[in-house]
Parts: sequence; structure tokens; C-alpha cells
Amino acid sequence: MQNSEAMALSAALLAVAGELTQRIHAGVVARGFEGLRPAHGFAFARLAPGGATVTDLAAHLGVTKQAASQLVDEIVRKGYAERRAHPGDARARLVVLTERGWACTRAADEAAADVVRAWGEVLGEGQVRALREQLVRIVPKGPIRPTW
Repeated sequence: MQNSEAMALSAALLAVAGELTQRIHAGVVARGFEGLRPAHGFAFARLAPGGATVTDLAAHLGVTKQAASQLVDEIVRKGYAERRAHPGDARARLVVLTERGWACTRAADEAAADVVRAWGEVLGEGQVRALREQLVRIVPKGPIRPTW
């Protein structure tokens, strides 16, 4: 692949990722969840399985513990998460999604499905499946982080 082709592919992937993030966010807002930024969705993805400490969340997002703590303060204040005693560490606090946080996560899932359905209308469902299979082969391991 020529450098110009590699750059064109890189630009296309970045544009699609940015558009996907914005459309999921717009779908979440359209479903009544306001006062959030796309970065909150990346935090919700880490909190969803069973909660996380602020330290875990900072590592997931690639930010300082202070920045993660500020983000947690914000989503707690807005009712999307709460702090609980950590079951395995008396010194730590576990941040977990509230029912409102889970509802927002479901709204993001629905918005993502809307976007992928639109891709299917352009490419065909088979091509979208093939695209997913190919991307899964090259996706980096680890958390999906926002571009700060």
C-alpha cells in the first residue's frame, strides 16, 4: 500500500470513528439523557460490567486520577452513578451505574444499532458483518479511549 493510500485509509477510519461517536452521543441526547459528553460514554463502558474505582477508571480513560475523580463527581451529581463501599478493599470506593446510568447505556446501545443499520443500508448487511469481522482482527487490545 502506498503512503497516500495508507493516509487515505487512516483518514477514513478516523472520520468514521468520530462520526460514530457523535451519532451515538446525539442518539443518547435524543433519548432524553442530557448534560453528558461523549467522554462520559467511555466511562460508562468501564463502569457497566460491575463498577470500578476511580483509579481503574483513570487507567481506562488514559487520564489522571484527579481528572477521573472530577468526571465521577459530575456523573454522580447528575444521577448516572453512585459511590459504594468496595467489597474487596475497605479503603476504596466502587463507582457503579445507577438505574439512570444503565438506562443511558441502553440508549447508547440503541443509538449504535441505529448507526450500524444505516451502514447496512449503504453497504449491505453482509458487508457490514464482513467489516466487523475484519476490524475485530486488527483492533488493539485494551480499553477504547476517547481522543483527548
